[in-house]
Amino acid sequence: MRDRDEMAAALLAWYDTQARVLPWRIGPHDRRAGVQPDPYAVWLSEVMLQQTTVAAVKDYFTRFHALWPKVEALAAAEDAVVMGEWAGLGYYARARNLLKCARVVANELGGAFPDTAPALQTLPGIGPYTAAAIAAIAFDRPDVVVDGNVERVMARLFCIEDSLPGAKPSLREMAALLTPDTRPGDYAQAVMDLGATICTPKNPSCGICPWRDDCAGRKAGVAAALPARAAKKPKPVRQGVAYVGRRADGAWLLERRPDRGLLGGTLGWPGGTWGEVAEDLPPVAANWRELGAEVRHTFTHFHLRLSVRVAVLPMDAVPTRGDFHPRLRPSDLPTVMRKAHDLARDAFGAPD
Repeated sequence: MRDRDEMAAALLAWYDTQARVLPWRIGPHDRRAGVQPDPYAVWLSEVMLQQTTVAAVKDYFTRFHALWPKVEALAAAEDAVVMGEWAGLGYYARARNLLKCARVVANELGGAFPDTAPALQTLPGIGPYTAAAIAAIAFDRPDVVVDGNVERVMARLFCIEDSLPGAKPSLREMAALLTPDTRPGDYAQAVMDLGATICTPKNPSCGICPWRDDCAGRKAGVAAALPARAAKKPKPVRQGVAYVGRRADGAWLLERRPDRGLLGGTLGWPGGTWGEVAEDLPPVAANWRELGAEVRHTFTHFHLRLSVRVAVLPMDAVPTRGDFHPRLRPSDLPTVMRKAHDLARDAFGAPD
């Protein structure tokens, strides 16, 4: 294997011609010409990318950045509007922390993000990985950036056969050994691009990899099998009910979930807790009827089976939970609640 500087030079030469074009990224040629990344855009993209794919994030980032092009604009936005725009991206604590962080930066730091990983970690919603990524990409700090793509590259490059998640410290150590002082921001993005486009989970394109001759996993013939992963436990199945109610004037009965917890801060259909048995807890007395169809949705730790009940509610209905909303934009709902809406919509015989 070549030394660190030779490895970095080979990868950066590849990145200069093969870098992915992403809406939040300053390309390598522009960067060398003196164009500096916008820390706000880097931060926004990195928060969105937590546990989410690039493909899923692109449109959300473009829309957010158009609505709120500066951190001050996002800080001044209404919580409900931001949560509505985030709907469908998942992991809603990120959206709440996004607002908290924007307000700290705008109101306490004069609109300027800190330029070191330790200082960035003091902000809401920014952990070690996100702090390192922002410090490297936005400020060209030689911080070690290790996401799933980088873990895969390191496991194959150094033929680390220990299974994840136990192998994470070793993989990070190897990534640190290779992180250069020259162009560290481009290098961090280059390793991630390598994992995303060449050193892919299945059928890696070893023949065109700039590190193919250095890769111990390829030489051993085991690259495609790395990194090894511990067997996953089967996810439990939880049951629930979504009560989709609408008045004759078209207003929908919705409730906003508590800020803490699953889907925190989002709008959704009233219902009881989700568990081994569905909790029957209608939000108002009405002639609720079962649709005969269920929503199926998978969260990180469990599968959900959500039965949908619908009712036309009287104009004088007084719900015990939730409020009536004269207008509903389905895109403001999280995915599981949008699925329930789509099932129930035709039952009312009227357009949204």
